[in-house]
Amino acid sequence: MLLRDNPELVKRSQLARGESSDTVDAAIAADRERRAAITAFEELRAAQNAHGKRVAQAPKDEKAALVAEAKELSERVKQAQHAVSAAEEASTEAFALIENIVIDGVPAGGEDDFVTLRTHGDIPAFGFEPRDHLELGEKLGAIDMERGTKVSGSRFYFLTGVGARLEIALMNLALDRALQAGFTPMIPPTLVRPEVMQGTGFLGKHSAEVYHLEEQDLYLVGTSEVPLAGYHMGEILDLSRGAKRYAGWSTCYRSEAGSYGKDTRGIIRVHQFNKLEMFVYTTPEDAEAEHLRLVELQEGMLQDLGLSYRVIDVAAGDLGSSAARKYDVEAWVPTQGAYRELTSTSNCTTYQARRLDIRYRPEDAGKTQPVATLNGTLATTRWIVALLETHQREDGSVTVPEVLRPFLGGLEVLEPIA
Repeated sequence: MLLRDNPELVKRSQLARGESSDTVDAAIAADRERRAAITAFEELRAAQNAHGKRVAQAPKDEKAALVAEAKELSERVKQAQHAVSAAEEASTEAFALIENIVIDGVPAGGEDDFVTLRTHGDIPAFGFEPRDHLELGEKLGAIDMERGTKVSGSRFYFLTGVGARLEIALMNLALDRALQAGFTPMIPPTLVRPEVMQGTGFLGKHSAEVYHLEEQDLYLVGTSEVPLAGYHMGEILDLSRGAKRYAGWSTCYRSEAGSYGKDTRGIIRVHQFNKLEMFVYTTPEDAEAEHLRLVELQEGMLQDLGLSYRVIDVAAGDLGSSAARKYDVEAWVPTQGAYRELTSTSNCTTYQARRLDIRYRPEDAGKTQPVATLNGTLATTRWIVALLETHQREDGSVTVPEVLRPFLGGLEVLEPIA
């Protein structure tokens, strides 16, 4: 176990994430107490079994005393079993505070400490005052926030007419690209069991962002990464012919806890959206190359859609529990005068696989080892924001990027409705 073998490495990772190194000491202590409790229980069980044989073989005049001892020993075994349960629960809680080990070279710090790796495209310039995506969406009959709020509350919306068609076109384009890249398409469940949500790392410090159905004890997913990670839970995979790659198309749900007052206008930060998520199972040695491949696929989509963007190396404190490294691709949003995240892709190394017990058998070794998992967005509802604002025209119409036209029946321009 890395925590026992190299605690200093784990401490450095925790510190880079902005967490206390005391979490490592606490986890080591909890693990030690758990193992001690298990040893004590097993020793008592062995003594109980041996005593049981003595009772069975004892003469009648000794049995009464031995039976009394057996009852006392049975009570001690029960107490030891309770101690094991308590120690295991405490150990689980302590280990939950230990996040994935960040990869060397990941920037230390928080949300603002990212490193820009590259930019692509010129910042869009207009000879008129550009409209924001919501104003454009309303003029086009594409976005209806008012009725979304009426039906479901704040941060909900309807995509209508060309808005609905535009999202479906985006998702179909992404699906085509994923198929060409060797991904198997999946439509996964959007409700998962607690052990799957926990195993993927979404019930840590960001658990308030997840919707929980208490009566059923099921969670609504915020990304199909979660069910796709659980797809091979408890299995030994055959990776001899290469990585397993899936593209999950699903509706996603996020409570956006702690985001009150942020991005309340339009569809940038909402409770429900659609997304095509790439998910990969591969060997730990191939994980970093696979990570770069996912970013390349994302950039290819944004370039063909005519969007200006930058790629950033996210700082350790902003990675989330499961990611060892994360690259975000942020598109320029003209009316905000800023880059905004459209995609992110994470290398989760073996963190999720160890928690979900997903292994493979290396060709040169008989013993199974945890796989590496990676994920990355290839299209989502938020992309409509950058598309509408970047390709708008003075009259409120929007030019459709050429790559999307086949998915919109050849439509070249989205026109305002009368």
